[in-house]
Amino acid sequence: MFLCVMHIDTIPNRNSRPAYLLRESVRDGRHVRKRTLANLSSLPIDQIEQIRRVLKGEKLGPVEDGLEVVGSKLHGQVDAVCSAMKQLGFDKLIDPKKSRERDLVVAMVAGRIVAPEASKLGMVGAWTNTTLADDLGVADAHEDELYEAMDWLIERQDDIEKRLAKRHLKDGGLVLFNLTSSWFEGVTCPLAQRGYSRDGRPGTLQVNYGVLTDDRGCPVSVSVFEGNTGDPKTLLPQVEKMKKAFGINRLVMAGDRGMISSVQIDAMRKMDGVDWITALKTGAIARLADAGALQLDLFDERNLISFTHADYPGERLVACRNPALAKLRAEKRKDLLAATTAELEKVASMVTGGRLRGAGKIGIRVGRISNKYKVGKHFDIDIADASISFSVNLERVAAEAALDGLYVIRTSVAKADMTAEEAVLNYKKLAEVERAFRTLKGVDLQVRPIRHRLETRVKAHIFISMLAYYVQWHMIQAWRPLTFADEAGEDAARQRDPVAPAKRSKAALAKVHTRTLPDGTPAMSFGRLLAHLSTIVRNIVRPKSAKPGEATFTLTTRPNPKQQQALDLIAAITV
Repeated sequence: MFLCVMHIDTIPNRNSRPAYLLRESVRDGRHVRKRTLANLSSLPIDQIEQIRRVLKGEKLGPVEDGLEVVGSKLHGQVDAVCSAMKQLGFDKLIDPKKSRERDLVVAMVAGRIVAPEASKLGMVGAWTNTTLADDLGVADAHEDELYEAMDWLIERQDDIEKRLAKRHLKDGGLVLFNLTSSWFEGVTCPLAQRGYSRDGRPGTLQVNYGVLTDDRGCPVSVSVFEGNTGDPKTLLPQVEKMKKAFGINRLVMAGDRGMISSVQIDAMRKMDGVDWITALKTGAIARLADAGALQLDLFDERNLISFTHADYPGERLVACRNPALAKLRAEKRKDLLAATTAELEKVASMVTGGRLRGAGKIGIRVGRISNKYKVGKHFDIDIADASISFSVNLERVAAEAALDGLYVIRTSVAKADMTAEEAVLNYKKLAEVERAFRTLKGVDLQVRPIRHRLETRVKAHIFISMLAYYVQWHMIQAWRPLTFADEAGEDAARQRDPVAPAKRSKAALAKVHTRTLPDGTPAMSFGRLLAHLSTIVRNIVRPKSAKPGEATFTLTTRPNPKQQQALDLIAAITV
């Protein structure tokens, strides 16, 4: 008597997925013969399980009834970042040759965007909740390898920045540079020094670093300095880097009034092909006004005046008056004067009541008030051992108020190459570097506080953060249609009147006020959109009948329309 049965055999493989064979078993008396009919290994596991159940004579229901999810990892935000990196050719920017170190650096840069709160010691652990390590091939990485990769990276910084410069900078173009600082935890790094804190943490150790970008604010280079390095000392090395390392023969360097001083300008005059855009300090503006070179009554008819002056040979000066800024400064001065007056009245009451005596002690108290509100120059104060009198000097207040809202751009670029209006707009582009600093320091990338002990590690940490901002900058541009960003460029009115306060377009204001996009879906910030993508997960699934660790496969959540739109925009990034 013959009995024929079809079934599926699972054949274990030592280092790979098991083989699944469709077989026919034939019993002839006490003998059983097997014949393989088909190899089903190429089919998805859920299809194999359905065939197995059919052969057993089971009634098929939803495939989910026979499956279970045994693990999940956040994937959508990783997919977006890795896709952006692919579009940018980011791995080859780091190094043209594939290596373990390059993979680790790419993973650390992606990690700063996906999990910016994680330190190097905690980064590997942070990766375990996402598909980042799996997708970038560093699932077996450990902390010591990350530190070694940082050392490998810093040795290649010059080459990486040359590739970025070749991609984004052009001969004769505008270059933006500015300096900031971040506080430091620890005392052993020689870069950590006390200096002017831009983080509002006076007295703490800090590290200074300057970011150099193209005219759009796309980062190209970062330089790290000791925490007590003054702004002007950092400029000329950037100019030399542009000319010697990046091969830019002609450039226009834009920097704020504290960055580009007369000393730096004298040095740049001796360099071929170097022009600059900066602004005059308040004292220099006052001297021009006092000497009659800057006629304030001309601003009654217009808000931009272009002129030259013997004190600034080979340069053009562009004086601008912003009424909104003038009003803001007048109101602030009024508040500071009132606050100072109130504090001085308290001191006078203490002196009158005999609780404060001695000209020295009274003077110390008054000095503290002056340093606090910064308007002591507007007060006439008379101090004696047992008395104090004060009054506001209205003439000095009026003289300063006459310059409210007034700023003067100075540039060496010829009028034929750049109009006065363009010079003002180009100077205002320094705001793009400030935006970079806010992103680096804020919740997006969290470059601070800096905890590394070695100078090279501090530099590598900041360089990794800059590279992360490079990737994020392109993602931000790609996602402008989905966020609150203004998609309209500089309109003709802005070109004609660059002094007027910048105004958002009607479309951008509508997004802000309604918190929705034109299609009716919610508008999101960059961080919120990234978090929304994280709801796309990669599940590890197996049949309920399988043994632990056996016959698993992955199933990724299908993106919703908003998520798919975000991923499509990333896939369209070009450089």
